[in-house]
Amino acid sequence: MSTPAPVTHAQASRERRDAVSGEVMAEARLVRFVAAPDGGVVPDLARKLPGRGVWIAATRAAVDQAVKRNAFARSAKVQLKPSADLADQVAALLRQRLLAGLGLARRSGDLTLGFEKTVSAVEAGRAAWLVEASDGAADGRRKMFQAVARTEKPPGVLAAFSSEELSLALGLGPVIHLAFLVGQAAQRWTVDVERYAGFDPLLPPGWREGPGDGRSGDTPASV
Repeated sequence: MSTPAPVTHAQASRERRDAVSGEVMAEARLVRFVAAPDGGVVPDLARKLPGRGVWIAATRAAVDQAVKRNAFARSAKVQLKPSADLADQVAALLRQRLLAGLGLARRSGDLTLGFEKTVSAVEAGRAAWLVEASDGAADGRRKMFQAVARTEKPPGVLAAFSSEELSLALGLGPVIHLAFLVGQAAQRWTVDVERYAGFDPLLPPGWREGPGDGRSGDTPASV
């Protein structure tokens, strides 16, 4: 799995126009697309591919609308035919970036792993994100959410990945609980989490929701 290019503060703060709504917004809230040689449309999440970029708000609805209206051809001023599943492609690529970001964070010492260490990081306010395996035991999840509720600076909560996916990304045995610690790495990772939230839920269906317990769309108090 390739390592995602980091998003700098300057990149995140630049503004572009959404080709669907016409609204000007920060790049961090958008996804860049470029024309493929075969006339298709390619998501450029790292904002590095050559060619004229077409910027679309980072939501499934916006990308679906862009495909329906073929906003890509209008903006790029060339004949293009976007794939009907383009929003699914973006979501899949964002998942890859998030997992790769966790692997990079582990190597740089920005993660805390295991139940006790993760609880400690959360309660101390050192966690920007609590990452829970989507297939972890309900009892452990309940206790972790109780720890989140006890802290004055609750982290965001992401549970979009299975234990196997987390284990493969981190190169470790079974992974159920981890904390992404406050810092610049967490700031960069948050950009992709927030973009991913526009395409798929951050928590599995049926997970308990409530103040401070990690409902979908929560943003960390401080990263």
